[in-house]
Amino acid sequence: MDLPVMPPLLPMLARPAPEVPEPDATAAGYVYEPKWDGFRAIVYRDGAEVRIDSRNARPMERYFPEVVDAVRAALPERCVVDGEIVLAQDGRLEFEVLSQRIHPAASRVRLLAEQTPASLVVFDVLALGDDDLTALPLGRRQEVLDGLGLDGPQVHATPRTRDVGLARQWFDQFEGAGLDGVVAKPLDGTYQANKRAMLKIKHGREADVVLAGYRLHKSSTVAQPLVGSLLLGLHDDEGRLQFVGVAASFPMARRAELVAELAPLVVEPGTSQADDHPWSGWENPAGERMPGAVSRWSAGKDLSFTPLRPERVLEVAYDHMEGARFRHTARFRRWRDDRDPASCTYAQLDEPVRYDLGGILPGAPGVA
Repeated sequence: MDLPVMPPLLPMLARPAPEVPEPDATAAGYVYEPKWDGFRAIVYRDGAEVRIDSRNARPMERYFPEVVDAVRAALPERCVVDGEIVLAQDGRLEFEVLSQRIHPAASRVRLLAEQTPASLVVFDVLALGDDDLTALPLGRRQEVLDGLGLDGPQVHATPRTRDVGLARQWFDQFEGAGLDGVVAKPLDGTYQANKRAMLKIKHGREADVVLAGYRLHKSSTVAQPLVGSLLLGLHDDEGRLQFVGVAASFPMARRAELVAELAPLVVEPGTSQADDHPWSGWENPAGERMPGAVSRWSAGKDLSFTPLRPERVLEVAYDHMEGARFRHTARFRRWRDDRDPASCTYAQLDEPVRYDLGGILPGAPGVA
């Protein structure tokens, strides 16, 4: 592979913003794009050779052979593009299904590639032919992207607008198709690898959840135990407490205080309370993953936890769901001692209005 931009290259990143910014907030204005919920991908093509790097510059092409084929069919012979690998099912992006592709067995990957093919959404061009485009302003790079004619079915150029009103409409509408929010990019910006040179505006919600355990912090010691993360649950329709995620951002002093504060709720091993704890086994009757279970993302990590009597309720902020769980780490807001743990159910969660993904990814697998 011999390209003007060579791997490894870390992608340009975004910093959070509370709302979609006005276009005059920066000298040249902003261009607004949907924030896709998938795997970030820097794609290098040099003839038949294709490399797809993750956000951490780790090659991913073995997990997405159908995307490699689509890149060969749709992208120029020699180029480097920045985008996102996404997967749609029933007209909606499904990150949980996409994550199943990170699997060690090549046979499993091939089967999933046939059953649930992924697509590539391109939002930047970093090199074309012998030209390194990273020093050009974004507006010029987008003209190059438009010239590539990426209109599907498996390689698409992302929709974009300079109309802040339309961007705010997208923010509300596109969530119903499984998208993550909106990104605002300065039109005069060069490509700044591994720098937070863009803005991301994500959805935010609140939920009351049951505290059912905690994990110790990595710097915790016997002499000074520290809470690393609180383990959160919601009751399903059958009344079972399902693990939905963690809240983990606390100052160090607060981590020590939480150990003492939660001590009265600790369930001692070998007691009847331990047997009755809703997460006493690593799997519940429905086969859902419990806090101590090992997954392909957590292999080798100590996921043991301290079970607590599920008697306290806290309010957390979250962005959106991935299946039955929070997609990202939730943020602790406050204790809700006025709430009955049994009242903390999935029914309280907002359900976005469904949006037809075919309007922005026409012809992509899983959209029709």
